[in-house]
Order: sequence, then structure tokens, then C-alpha cells
Amino acid sequence: MATARNPAALVRPLITPEGVDLRVKLADAGTRASGFLLDVVIIVVAAVVVSLVAIFGLGGLGVQEAEPLFIVWIIFIFLLRNVYFIAFEAGRRAATPGKRMVGVRVASRSGAGLTLDQVIARNLMREIEVFLPLSILAARGGAGVADTLSTIFGLVWALLFSLFPLFNRDRLRIGDLLAGTWVVEAPKVALLEDLSLRKDPVAARFQFSAAQLDAYGIAELHKLEEVLRRDDYFAMKAVAETIGRKIGAKIDPVDSKAFLTAYYGELRAHLERKLLLGNRKADKYAR
Repeated sequence: MATARNPAALVRPLITPEGVDLRVKLADAGTRASGFLLDVVIIVVAAVVVSLVAIFGLGGLGVQEAEPLFIVWIIFIFLLRNVYFIAFEAGRRAATPGKRMVGVRVASRSGAGLTLDQVIARNLMREIEVFLPLSILAARGGAGVADTLSTIFGLVWALLFSLFPLFNRDRLRIGDLLAGTWVVEAPKVALLEDLSLRKDPVAARFQFSAAQLDAYGIAELHKLEEVLRRDDYFAMKAVAETIGRKIGAKIDPVDSKAFLTAYYGELRAHLERKLLLGNRKADKYAR
């Protein structure tokens, strides 16, 4: 598929009401199918557990007494699969457990917040797309009246709607088209290490005066953080020499990383203290 060779083909602009372009990446059809199948497995397991509990609990009832309960069971299964999708997608994460496992979530194509109406519309449409034809086939098969023509019709119906995302560039279901939604990638973001918490025994030797810390501002702090995260020896050596000349300190090349780690931690704390007092030093040129 073209999108597999070119991931940028699924990147779309998502303009918020404030005019900010978030640039989201749409989930591909395979990822969406995987998330849906995981949700179906969860629903089936829950339905089986509830059904077994009901069978053992009501095992003494006769056929006639059990008929109304069978109808209640059918209604329960209908509510289970619909409330499951609606409740999770209407929540803060806008994703079912299956979607969270594969790293996707539902979003409004308008850029505004996802509304309950949109969630209900896209999920009730799934009944027509998938569950209705499969339920009819299961009911006819259970009653022994299923024929080849109705079976083929039901399977074609379900496949036609299920494969619809493959035939549009935004990988949308019919429910997404009606509700104005799409499914976007939402991978888990790993937090970067807080460099100020690094414990380096050599760094404890370095102490800096307020005048030495006043030599740099927020912009230089960010640059220093980038250098430390790259962990390149020659870059750290060059930066340590530059800072040393600026603040009047002599640093051995082997102590460059320890010196920069110590200076970064103290400069950050120094700038945060000044910021609390309303004194913001943007860079080394600020007075």
C-alpha cells in the first residue's frame, strides 16, 4: 500500500479553535482493525462470563420461564457492545482499551473537542456496518433456517462496510464520515530524564557564585541541556571550555561532563528562584 511506503501520506492538519495546527497522523487500516479485534475479544469474554453466571444461576428454570430471560440476555449483549464503545470513547482518553493498546484514539475532524453526539453516532453506525448482519446470520443459523444466499449476503454486507476504510485516503469508516471524526495515532510519550537529578560524584566538587550563574540565561540553559542529552565528548569539552572562560573557571577535559552537569543543575535552580521573584533572564545578553 502507498501509505505503508510513505507514512507522511497519513499526516493531516488539525486546526484547533485557537488556530493552532497540531499536525496529527491518521491510524492506518491495519492498526484500526487490530484495535477493533482486541475490543471484540474483550466484549466476547465479558459476554461469556455473564452468560455462564446466568446459566448456572438460573439452571433450574424451565424453557418457558427462561424465554423472557433470553430476551433480556439479547438486550444486554446489545447494550454491552454499544455502551462499551460509547463509554470509553466519550471519556477523557477518547479511546477504548483496544485502541489504547495499539496507540490510537478518536478525534473530531473539526479540531474542536469530541462531543457525545459524535461518539454515539459513530458507534451506533457500527451496528449497521458489522454487528447487525452478523447477528442476523447467527440468529438464522441458530434457528436452522440459514441458506446460502442469505449467508453470502450477510458476509458481503459486513465485508463491504469493514473494508470501506481501505478505499478512502483518510481511512474513515462510514460512522466516521457521518460523525465528523477520524482515528489518529496517539503513541505513549516517554518523559525525558530530568538532568538536574543526575548524581555525579565529580560534579559535587564544583561550586558556583551568583555572579557566575548570572552569566547565562534561559536560552543558554536549553542549549546546555541539548549538549548534555547528546552526550558527545568533544561537544561537551568545547562547551565546558567556553563556559569556563566566561565565568573564570579552569576545567580539565576529563571533567567536562561533570562540570556541565553541575553548572546545568545550579543554573536551572538559580533561574527558577529569580523567576519566582519576577526576574526573567531570557539569555546572556539580558540585563
